[in-house]
Amino acid sequence: MTLVAGVDSSTQACKVVICDADTGAVVRSGAAPHPGGTEIAPDEWRRALHAAFEAAGGLADVAAVSIAAQQHGMVGLDDGGAVVRDALLWNDLRSAEAAEHLVAELPGGRAGWAEAVGSVPLASFTVAKLRWLAEHEPRNLARTAAVCLPHDWLTWTLAGSGEVAALTTDRSDASGTGYWSPRSEAYRTDLIELACGTAPEVPRVLAPWELAGTIRGSDAVLGCGAGDNAAAALAVGLGPGDVLVSLGTSGVACAVHAAPTADASGAVAGFADATGRYLPLVCTLNATRVFDAVAAMLGVDRAEMSRLALSAEPGASGVTIVPYWEGERTPNRPFATGAVHGLTLANSTSANLARAAIEGVLCGLADGIDALRAQGVALSRVVLVGGGSRSEAVRRIGPTVLGVRVCVPALDEPVACGAARQAAWARSGASAPPEWPVANQAVHEATPAPFVRERYARVREFTATTA
Repeated sequence: MTLVAGVDSSTQACKVVICDADTGAVVRSGAAPHPGGTEIAPDEWRRALHAAFEAAGGLADVAAVSIAAQQHGMVGLDDGGAVVRDALLWNDLRSAEAAEHLVAELPGGRAGWAEAVGSVPLASFTVAKLRWLAEHEPRNLARTAAVCLPHDWLTWTLAGSGEVAALTTDRSDASGTGYWSPRSEAYRTDLIELACGTAPEVPRVLAPWELAGTIRGSDAVLGCGAGDNAAAALAVGLGPGDVLVSLGTSGVACAVHAAPTADASGAVAGFADATGRYLPLVCTLNATRVFDAVAAMLGVDRAEMSRLALSAEPGASGVTIVPYWEGERTPNRPFATGAVHGLTLANSTSANLARAAIEGVLCGLADGIDALRAQGVALSRVVLVGGGSRSEAVRRIGPTVLGVRVCVPALDEPVACGAARQAAWARSGASAPPEWPVANQAVHEATPAPFVRERYARVREFTATTA
């Protein structure tokens, strides 16, 4: 049996799965936590990666490895390959004002950015973080010889060359920087210079089936890697009519598309996928951590919160939660705060609050799915993944809010499994990824309740939008 490994270096942890290269069956796995916060020393990713490899039984019998990771972020390296400062993560909002300035400075504004790179910059995007660095830490910018992303840095460290010229990335992650165009498949160095007045070196963009090298001291080859959402889409075999909804630290709705998109509203990011196609995507900043916060307020665990939510009626008897605990990206309200609306003496129950939290997170994603439809994306079902998909309440309330059937694949770590599938593809040299079946998809259907979204839309506009 030939074994391949896939890595998911997420915001909260590093997870590794080791799979049969022919069938995708998971043979063993391991995980290690990351520190909290919105900036991190990249060495913490490396520490967690090696701890997760060890927990998964090591790599001695593994033929290929590929790394998927949280998107965006900014890792700056000096000309010797040393990290210049802690990496700013996708959920670090200090670059929100920088993003607004960049949008205003490019001719055509939002439409100009959408045409140039398929997306309108937000605080999450690397290009906005470069502008922040230029404005607030010019000495660090002056030391920055190269800029890369989390999965780029981890792949590069495994290869062990130490030369910044050896940095590689893939098209799915490059498309989230704000300075690589999915349409032209090329960097826009003019946009890097617009952001920071200089042009640091950037990683070479590999095709989905290309190798990034070999692991130092090993014969195992390295796939090019991917952004986390592109890897998840690859794992579940996302096809026409499918929208992938991922509930983790963030909430994501995305779909594989045959052509690049350019949404001047900024709601849909026009990303690339991990197969050579495109991945229009909507991201919300608030997902499972909202569930955790409300569960803590109620003094229950996630399982009890799920039971409480299912004991309440659709619409939570008039209670609505707008879940902007950490600002929001879709809609672009980085300084917004969360809100609970509609409380009365009669409806102030734990069950209603639990259901309102789940409905609120799902309503934000339903708005995102509407934005995908506006870009020509067809939708017949939602494929639900991520930690939040383990909640029975999320599975059963999902069709009520989203308005379509919800399928939950029997796949515990879709991002890591997608990376493993890519590793098998890169090792094989084939023109297409291996056929890995996704078994036992639970299907959930329900009668849609449009009044839930209608009330949410009204309440959403009451939410504060300034600091």
